[in-house]
Amino acid sequence: MLFAYDTEATLAFAAALVNTEAAVSGSGDDELASRAQLVALLDENDYSGRRDGDDAELEEVRTLRPELRRFWEVERDEAVELVNAILREARALPQLVRHGDWDWHLHATDAEAPLATRMRVEVAMAFIDVIRSDDFDRLRTCAADDCDAVLVDLSRNRSKRYCDVGNCGNRMNVNAYRARRSAGASASASAF
Repeated sequence: MLFAYDTEATLAFAAALVNTEAAVSGSGDDELASRAQLVALLDENDYSGRRDGDDAELEEVRTLRPELRRFWEVERDEAVELVNAILREARALPQLVRHGDWDWHLHATDAEAPLATRMRVEVAMAFIDVIRSDDFDRLRTCAADDCDAVLVDLSRNRSKRYCDVGNCGNRMNVNAYRARRSAGASASASAF
């Protein structure tokens, strides 16, 4: 494990949330267009605390996506400014908490704070670890030519290149295989 388990989970959640945008989702559709999709995303990521379940909450979470995507677009020092602004605006007060299957971990907002506020602060807290450990190079955009999804490389050897959104790794491997095969067939045909 590179980071504490709650940091890794929050970084993965942040990437998943950003990748629900239509421009980067594997389907080409906005994958956070309904309250049911929000509930599914929250449940998949063991998101605890208050959930209003209304359209206003959905819209607040949807508007977070471009803000959180900025972490993948900026350098480390600018990310510090983003983190500090989020924490300052939310008047974050870090505390150790335990709930569900999670052992002690950090929360910096009350469980009853609005969902979008908790998401912003939890992501900012996770990025504190990324910045402090100088592992900002683990934030990447998918290497597939036709994909702009974001990813967090938590592999030991820092080798993750493709996202988990659109089966990009498999698609690129198949494309490379076909290109090699085609080049080999062309070389064989010209040898005769």
